[in-house]
Amino acid sequence: MDLSEELLRQVAMDATGSTVAEFGGHKIDFGSFRRLSLREAVIEHWKDGEPPTLEQLKDPEWLKPRSTKGSAGEAVLDLFERYAEAELIQPTIVYDFPVEASPLSKNKAEEPELVERFEIYIAGMEIANAYTELNDPLEQRRRFQMQLKMIEKGDEEAHQMDEDYLRAMCYGMPPTGGEGIGIDRLTMLLTGCDSIRDVILFPLLRPEEPIGLADRLKAIDGL
Repeated sequence: MDLSEELLRQVAMDATGSTVAEFGGHKIDFGSFRRLSLREAVIEHWKDGEPPTLEQLKDPEWLKPRSTKGSAGEAVLDLFERYAEAELIQPTIVYDFPVEASPLSKNKAEEPELVERFEIYIAGMEIANAYTELNDPLEQRRRFQMQLKMIEKGDEEAHQMDEDYLRAMCYGMPPTGGEGIGIDRLTMLLTGCDSIRDVILFPLLRPEEPIGLADRLKAIDGL
């Protein structure tokens, strides 16, 4: 988290000469990051009466009528996406994601229902995703099986079983972590551009329309 804050702060300085960039009518300060757990973000941005407590957000019975998702972890993530995500305008690091939403991430030792993962949100957009890699093949298989059950319930974003990955992990995997940063979205923020199409270096193009022989001959004549 510290490295990510330092990196993004320096990128803003190098690109614009300031830690503050204007985007979508907001002055985004890359020199100041907040840190919130996923549950804290839900509580802070709750819009449906009295905000819930941390204990309520861990209670499957309290969560059940408030989300169509199955498990408590899925429900909390659903509430985060509905209430909090779009409200995270200034740079915010969100951590403590549920296991159900993080099939490749390592469990937190003190709270195994959560994982060692964080995401960075700016202007209501996810800018980065980072986590400690799960390197226990037995736990990884259990996670994939959990994901398959989620697929059966209609979750199109759940992870498929990956036997090749599991087999490779059985040979041994050292402690590993990584982070992916959305360079295109970051470029949007630093340039004040509200269209990602304008900042992608190699955007997807529409298929070229077929050209008839007569049109080809006209083009050649024009040369």
